[in-house]
Amino acid sequence: MNSWCATKLKNVCDLVTVGFVGSMAHEYCETGIPFLRSQNITPFSLNLKGLKYIDEKFHAQIRKSALQLGDVAVVRTGYPGTACVIPRKLGIANCSDLVIIRPGKQLNPHFLCSIFNSTFGRDLVDGNLVGAAQQHFNITVAKELKLLLPPRAVQDKIAAILTAHNELIENNQRRIALLEKMAEEIYREWFVRLRFPGHENVKNVKGIPEGWEIDRVDSIGKIVTGKTPSTDNPRYFGGPYFFIKTPDMHGNIFILETEERLSQNGLDSQPSQTISRGSICVSCIGTGGIVSITTSECQTNQQINSVVVRNLSDLEWAFFTLRNLREAIQMFGATGATMTNLSKGKFSSLKILRPNKSIVLKYHALVNPIFVQIQSILQQTMILRSTRDLLLPRLISGKLSVEHLDIRFPPGMEESACD
Repeated sequence: MNSWCATKLKNVCDLVTVGFVGSMAHEYCETGIPFLRSQNITPFSLNLKGLKYIDEKFHAQIRKSALQLGDVAVVRTGYPGTACVIPRKLGIANCSDLVIIRPGKQLNPHFLCSIFNSTFGRDLVDGNLVGAAQQHFNITVAKELKLLLPPRAVQDKIAAILTAHNELIENNQRRIALLEKMAEEIYREWFVRLRFPGHENVKNVKGIPEGWEIDRVDSIGKIVTGKTPSTDNPRYFGGPYFFIKTPDMHGNIFILETEERLSQNGLDSQPSQTISRGSICVSCIGTGGIVSITTSECQTNQQINSVVVRNLSDLEWAFFTLRNLREAIQMFGATGATMTNLSKGKFSSLKILRPNKSIVLKYHALVNPIFVQIQSILQQTMILRSTRDLLLPRLISGKLSVEHLDIRFPPGMEESACD
């Protein structure tokens, strides 16, 4: 720690600036140069879902906000301070309303990114937000941020440890996406395109295979609408039972963690709202049509209708069938307002195509191992995140020394190292 020194961010960076701030009307293109926004920046990595593009002409006009390999992009508004390092795979890119930091030779970009994504960094940013109507992370403030930095060689070792964890997490996420796509593609081939095993020998009756039928969602299982226990009683919260809300479901086939939990008292206060492991949760208020599977006994809030599946062999087929109802949920849940609000009755009566039982059993036998593998990888990822988050504050504060460790750089650090 004696070799660590206090400095201001501006003293160890070649550039601290802000991305393009202004109207984007008619500037987006179908293809072109990637244009990052705050929603594309997640802790330690890029989220390219919903990525926008701009053309060469507009990029040239706002070249000041062009991004380079190894830059640290930091969110200004919404979740200010969230940061990631720009990787080589992005290529030429630009951005809107992000703080762009180009570290100098004294500063490892992954180490700086780790500072921003730590509890210390979040507190530092939160304590320096400006603005009344909408608080934001100002570049003038950013330049003056005070950091405690170890020598570059120590920064590199700390960054290598954390980056290795992040790369394992990203690799797991890619594996999950591939497995999910595989299971869904089989579902679409069998139950949407109707090219299931033996379909050549099955007659169509009124447009559907013989032995199949049009049924209701509640034929899959019991429908349970969630409810929030009284918040006036603190004894209902803080226990071991998941209390699921829609944000807990986003991007998760399986729910392995929730922001809020219930105690045994909380669970017992509304027993009819308890759902079992292997139930399918569907958001029906707000963002409609998000679908996830429970992994333990739990409850949900009132925005979610859950299907307690009668036959576990139906689980994988039912999951994709319910996820395919997203447009119907949003359409039938439209109230004239901006958000979806689909009642339990309307949800229960939504129509589904129920296949022959033998076909569902074949699908279960084929896809269940994929679902089991996805859940296993998700659990591994949770452990990796937990380990990283425990290491993070100890590493960037110097409480955990790495000076005498022989650490190999992971590929991600090598590719984004500044020339």
